[in-house]
Amino acid sequence: MADRLKNLGEIVSDKNLVMYAINGLDERFKGIARIIRHKEPLPKFEMARNMLLLEESQLNGTSSSNTTFDSSSSSPTVLVATHNSPHKESSPTPQTNNHEHPSPSHSANEPQLANPPSPVHSSPQPAPSTANPPRTHSMVTRSQLGIVKPIDRLSLHTSSISPLPKSPFLALQYPFWSNAMYDEYNALVKNGTWILVPWPTGVNLVRSMWLFKHKFHADGTLSRYKARLVANGSRQQLGVDFDETFSPVVKPATIRTVLSLAVSRNWPVHQLDVKNAFLNGDLSETVYMHQPPGFVDSRYPHHVCLLQRSLYGLKQAPRAWFQRFAGYATRAGFYHSRCDSSLFIFQQGSEIAYLLIYVDDIILTASSTTLLQQIISSLHREFEMTDLGELNYFLRISAVRHSTGLFLSQKKYALQLLERAHMTNCNPSRTPVDTESKLGPEGVPVQDPTLYRSLAGGLQYLTFTRPDLSYAVQQICLYMHDPREPHFAALKRILRYVHGTLDFGLHLYSSPTSSLVGYTDADWAGCPSTRRSTSGYCVFLGDNLLSWSSKRQHTISRSSAEAEYRGVANVVAETAWLRNLLRELHSPLTSATLVYCDNVSALYLSANPVQHQRTKHIEIDIHFVRDMVTAGQVRVLHVPSCYQYADIFTKGLPSALFEDFRSSLSVRPPPAPTAGVY
Repeated sequence: MADRLKNLGEIVSDKNLVMYAINGLDERFKGIARIIRHKEPLPKFEMARNMLLLEESQLNGTSSSNTTFDSSSSSPTVLVATHNSPHKESSPTPQTNNHEHPSPSHSANEPQLANPPSPVHSSPQPAPSTANPPRTHSMVTRSQLGIVKPIDRLSLHTSSISPLPKSPFLALQYPFWSNAMYDEYNALVKNGTWILVPWPTGVNLVRSMWLFKHKFHADGTLSRYKARLVANGSRQQLGVDFDETFSPVVKPATIRTVLSLAVSRNWPVHQLDVKNAFLNGDLSETVYMHQPPGFVDSRYPHHVCLLQRSLYGLKQAPRAWFQRFAGYATRAGFYHSRCDSSLFIFQQGSEIAYLLIYVDDIILTASSTTLLQQIISSLHREFEMTDLGELNYFLRISAVRHSTGLFLSQKKYALQLLERAHMTNCNPSRTPVDTESKLGPEGVPVQDPTLYRSLAGGLQYLTFTRPDLSYAVQQICLYMHDPREPHFAALKRILRYVHGTLDFGLHLYSSPTSSLVGYTDADWAGCPSTRRSTSGYCVFLGDNLLSWSSKRQHTISRSSAEAEYRGVANVVAETAWLRNLLRELHSPLTSATLVYCDNVSALYLSANPVQHQRTKHIEIDIHFVRDMVTAGQVRVLHVPSCYQYADIFTKGLPSALFEDFRSSLSVRPPPAPTAGVY
């Protein structure tokens, strides 16, 4: 290759140099060559060279977890983890049989990770001579041609934030990431997560991996570098090293209900983060795992980890953690909500507290600051956690308390979606969906279905605070299995609308909590390919929007009345659940829920046994709604179409009407500062 470059007679760009290098490799380097070739942007020659050296070291038998690179050297520098001589250079342990046992003096059940291993760097090398070394190859370099090009050692960085490392051995070269790795490792050791044992013959062994992530504040600034050791749960076998895996998470409507009550009662709301939450779970199954990459015990390099605690990545880890937390909550005086298993309620006399848990994120509100602090202290005694203070940023949702309530928004998350779609500079749209046409299965398949599904899923999560997106997102999600170009065009229109309304969010106001009101609508036979109808509803507690839905019906309706009545049954079921939830939260409703529908036939069906012969096939829905009406829990009323707010969940609307309904759903810009307060 060097002779070929020499004979070109022209300057070779860095990009071409990389391509020449990887095109001249043999079959052994086929995999790494493909990775380098498809990286965007193409790596610099120095980075590509390091990646090739790493691959060569792995092919020659050097452990990837113990190898790092010195950019000033042409060969890899060995990095060995050891307990005994943390400052001495050592060579890698020779490869032996995987089942080889250590010396008899070592107990198989003895924990061997009392102290984290320290990386051992090679001894300092003498400074290179300033004189050019004699040329020993035929490659013509820029320096030999007299071309001077400044080398930017940080050219791969777009900001002061250290990029996500591609592997643990590269992460150990960066102080921020190596510190995060040692923090994680120390927490695992302190928690007694595993013990080292000889590798038993014939057992299922899962891999251990490092994952890296940037943690940000609500304003987008960097909070910390996070390294997490996880187990590769895809290697687990049902009935061997895991059984039950289900673990509940809190429902979005429950979160909004609790926050609405807290704001209306002017209760303090705090958020807490459990450190290494899954490590608190008790593991009942026997699971063996490889030692962590980069932290292999040099005394027993062929031992494996017998897990004593659950670990991130294990299939049963979420369930084990939730059971552990639920057990504590019960002992502390909380009781489970029957409506939502992730809601815990505490009552002692007039003192009340609500606790919501979503994996390791906790939202806590109480009727008094004293009770709130008592519960936080109890949590600190049981688990290692961080009190993040007043609720401000959770689950990628910003929460801003102002004089009249709480403002929930996902602006930062929306910006990330736009960046992922390369649409940060797109032209905004006034509405998220076209009113003239509807999506069908026709069109040319998209070139990147994975990107389509990723963006559609991201938009689906954005509806947590943006109900105005629900119908448009529901439409594009119908074609996740086979996205076409018209579907991608509709998705991009949603993103253009999001770009124009980045600051918008959901307002929760301090309002009376004595009335529950629902609106329901259906677009009869609206799907052009299946002729199924789309149902939509929204439910308010006072002025606060708690729940909404936009969903295509599972069966074909034979009339508009049937389609509308199915929608009535859906919203009545949701309001029944919300009434039970409010009862558990010690805020029972004394009046009937009002359900507004703009179809007169559906209104008559809810209270009268009319049109019986034509409605036999929907009798279950009819009897369910009539029973709720008879019990005095629901009243179904007529509403003019100009006040049917649920229309926004079933069809595309003209911009003026859409913006009016959007405002009625309390989706608005953030409150402007007035007199120094929000």
